[in-house]
Amino acid sequence: MEMEVNGILVAAHELKAPIAVMRQLAFSLDGLDEHGEEIRSEMIKVSERAIKQVNDLVKIRRLEEGLFEMEPVAVRAVCDDVASELNYLFRENKKTLKINYKNRARLVVANRDLLHSVIYNFLLNAIHYSDSETSSELTVNEKHGKVMISVRDFGPALPSDVWREMKRGFVEKPLSIAMRPGSSGLGLYIASKFSRYMHANVGAVRHRDGTTFYVEVPVSRQASLFGG
Repeated sequence: MEMEVNGILVAAHELKAPIAVMRQLAFSLDGLDEHGEEIRSEMIKVSERAIKQVNDLVKIRRLEEGLFEMEPVAVRAVCDDVASELNYLFRENKKTLKINYKNRARLVVANRDLLHSVIYNFLLNAIHYSDSETSSELTVNEKHGKVMISVRDFGPALPSDVWREMKRGFVEKPLSIAMRPGSSGLGLYIASKFSRYMHANVGAVRHRDGTTFYVEVPVSRQASLFGG
């Protein structure tokens, strides 16, 4: 299994250069009509999302080096940044995102970049798997010294094997998610690896009309210095 995962990571690294070239070629196109501009814009956005995922996979190979520092992170600011980054994608797919902040502690112990990627991948799942013209929900709660960041979608049911992996708190390798087209489970694998590095818990709750993915991050003791 380790060799298989390493092969995926090596392949991802090799793909970064051609994806970047495709993005640059899209930028260089000019003299397009309105429809052509729409296609060019979509090419750029798709390539940028692909590059982001490749960068996340490259980070996985560097986790063992311990280069990602843990520090107090403003959890709402990270959620706002991710929501803003993906706002265009929700809009283009005729979907909406509702954000509910219920936490008192504003700081958590995490690595900002890794936490950003975890939330990003959960929201990207929600965009892919919610039905058209539906809402997804990003909620931040606090309980027993931890802040839970959860993303609720209203798509097809999560298969039992994927749910079991999420329930135990760790996805060993990218999984194929039946009934949820367009995904290899790569985003859940990335979220799982980054969360484990940050000593955070990940999980999923199955509903009749969708799934909630969540990550639980320890509250920072420095939170009291900033008004709790």
